[in-house]
Amino acid sequence: MWRKIHSNRDPKDTLYSEIRKEFGTYFNIAGNHSKRLLTTYPKIFFGLMIVLMLTSAALSFTVFRHPEAKVTPVAKKVNPVGDEFSKIMETATRIKEGLQLKKLIDSLSTRKQLSSADSVLLENALDSLQQIQH
Repeated sequence: MWRKIHSNRDPKDTLYSEIRKEFGTYFNIAGNHSKRLLTTYPKIFFGLMIVLMLTSAALSFTVFRHPEAKVTPVAKKVNPVGDEFSKIMETATRIKEGLQLKKLIDSLSTRKQLSSADSVLLENALDSLQQIQH
């Protein structure tokens, strides 16, 4: 573990206080200048504030609006008898493949020793069975 670092700094010295010490005169000059401008021309700044708020509202409802894309459902012609029959046939095929894979897995797992080809075949069969189940 690392050793604990002891700091001998004064707890009153924070990042804000150090920045204020360094740049405080510039902040005071800027603050005094902006106060003088705001008290000299209050109506202009008030009008500018209102114009900026209205511009922001107008832009947020027009330019920066991202409407959701409407998804129109595609109507396809469905043959209920043919479609259901094909689903039944697909399911039967999957069941048949699953049974064949299970039989292969059982026969490979009963062996005492597997060769590298048998291991690869077993792994592929397990992956295929997992894909059929999902």
